[in-house]
Amino acid sequence: MTEDIQKIVAELPGLTDVSGVKPIVDERVARGEAAFAADLGIALSAAGKAAGPSVWQYEAVLGYLLRLLATTPGPGNAAQALRLVASAFDSSGKGARYPASLLATGHAAEDLVPAFTGAASDELRSCLLQELVLRGVPVAQNPAIATWAAAPERLGHPLSWLPLTLSGIESEAALPSHGVGSSGWAMPYGPSSHRSVAMARDTIATGAVDTTSPAQAAAMAAAVETWTDESNGRVEARVFDLTEPLDAGSIPGALLTLGLECLAGVEESSGLSGAMRTPAEAWWVLFAAASTGGAYGYGAFGAYGRLATWRSMAALVGSPEDATPAEIEARALDCVWYGFDVDTEWFEQVAWDFGLAALSPNRRRLTVLAATDTD
Repeated sequence: MTEDIQKIVAELPGLTDVSGVKPIVDERVARGEAAFAADLGIALSAAGKAAGPSVWQYEAVLGYLLRLLATTPGPGNAAQALRLVASAFDSSGKGARYPASLLATGHAAEDLVPAFTGAASDELRSCLLQELVLRGVPVAQNPAIATWAAAPERLGHPLSWLPLTLSGIESEAALPSHGVGSSGWAMPYGPSSHRSVAMARDTIATGAVDTTSPAQAAAMAAAVETWTDESNGRVEARVFDLTEPLDAGSIPGALLTLGLECLAGVEESSGLSGAMRTPAEAWWVLFAAASTGGAYGYGAFGAYGRLATWRSMAALVGSPEDATPAEIEARALDCVWYGFDVDTEWFEQVAWDFGLAALSPNRRRLTVLAATDTD
């Protein structure tokens, strides 16, 4: 440990503002001394473990160092970011998701090869692999990455079910933008400013039977699991078998006759706001909800967000449990998709509101997923 690092570690607990440390490490990294930032982070991690959680200054600076190295392009920065993650962060479980998102945003795949050949947890590698796939990186063309991905021991990992190329409906995935000081996420949902009225008198001739099982509801809601687990969210997931085929234009009226909790009281409100959606638009909404989370928390990030999105879509379109993403996509393309939100007491009407309905290819099954959250 150099004298500079010893001095920073010793003085940090007495500071009420740690921003003065940032220009020091910024300058060193800009000069090509990424190892200094990693060494400092490793020292801070060790000091923090010894001192306990009361010394918030260590965690604050450590987090900044990770973002600095992970989002500043360059092979040296990538190598030191990986070294810092391996030494100072618990990346054996959920702790791998955030660093993987940062690294895939800030660095080229060739600079991240050491993650797949050196000292990195398998969980970090698994998440990083999928984060690269989501960014359109042809990982199969990188020998080191492809060799690791094809290893037999990978087959037991949940993320190994996901393909190493993007399907057509997920090619427009809304990915976060990470920088040294902040991150940004797309939110393709929320209360509509323009509402089209579809009142309950637009009834349908066909009957509907609620056949929702707990397993089906949980699978459909996979994309918004963190909205309820980590925040204040509410979710409604329902499956209806229809006695007669339903035409696409009748979906709004059908929704208002199914006894959905999220639409209770719509007759007295400003009406149902909705529009037909493409399967890609439905996937985009589900992925944003899964990867970024609700009002609190950070969601599942890209890798597990992708997994949760496919799980939700599979349940919404009625695919069997052993279906592949390609089979799920093929069925999703044959479904009719409808997106909606409405001004009822169920929806929080803050920023995290959406409703999706999927009408099956034979037009005899209608599934609905609605979610809302607030801070």
